[in-house]
Amino acid sequence: MPSYELTACPVCGADGATAIADGDDIRAEMEELWEFHTSRLRPDTPAPRLVDRVAFSQRPPLHLVQCAECGLVYRNPRERDFELRDVYAGEEPGAETLAALHDTQRAAYGEQVARLGEVAGRAGRVLEVGSYVGGFLAAAAAAGWRAEGVDVNAAANRFARERGLVVHDGDLDSYAGAGELDAVAIWNCFDQLADPGAAAHRAHDLLADGGVLAVRVPNGAFYARLRERTHGPTAPVARLLLAHNNLLGFPYRHGFTVGSLERLLERTGFTVERVHGDALVPIADEWTRGWAAAEERALKAAVRLVARGEAAAAPWIEVYGRKG
Repeated sequence: MPSYELTACPVCGADGATAIADGDDIRAEMEELWEFHTSRLRPDTPAPRLVDRVAFSQRPPLHLVQCAECGLVYRNPRERDFELRDVYAGEEPGAETLAALHDTQRAAYGEQVARLGEVAGRAGRVLEVGSYVGGFLAAAAAAGWRAEGVDVNAAANRFARERGLVVHDGDLDSYAGAGELDAVAIWNCFDQLADPGAAAHRAHDLLADGGVLAVRVPNGAFYARLRERTHGPTAPVARLLLAHNNLLGFPYRHGFTVGSLERLLERTGFTVERVHGDALVPIADEWTRGWAAAEERALKAAVRLVARGEAAAAPWIEVYGRKG
């Protein structure tokens, strides 16, 4: 059983916060999430393929709040830092699950590699924090980057190395080097880190002058806004948007807003150069019913179209900051 601690806002330190959801609310959302995926997946779907759909590394939050100062959505109380690392380090997904995740993620990462290249100006040396199955590393290498990763999960690192990728065991603090990297990418774990501010500081130290930090996170403001609409005439659409973007049950430690993430990066010494709104990467696979895969494609295409005009309205956001 994990132990918990009360906390102020991890970004700005403010104590004032508004309650977003309590334990009963989260349990209801998890039941809705199970119902959502049960209707869209084949009945013979293997249990390991439910990972990151209805089965997540972290336990559901006990209580969610939104900072009155910067808008960050976060768990309060939250799991203690050392337990968070142990959860991710101890996972041992099967080879088939890892291979399926790699194939899905590599295809989706092409657009992020392109955006990173546009901001950086050229392909160089990039480190991905939380590289897991190596989808981004493979896509980046194909685009000319010298890509390497760091991850606490030994099983995922073995899988990535078997595919010829360069990965290091450990976390951002254990990675050796200073002032040598052209880019640091934290695509899918910045929101799960125990201390995002410390991670941004460490990334700043590792980057050469002019280097780019790229961060992708769930949009806490999107979650808070849609949660309010899950009761009433707009409830079916609100639940559909949350479920397709992996936000029901909020399996994250932090839900950044554009403002809170810009505030954190600028305070760390980065100049924010680009903000991109997006939907969750595609998750449909061979176990997804045909109509459900089509529904996902159509909904996420519509979300991305809206996000072109207003990144802050998207369920996922990417922020690119330049050192110096």
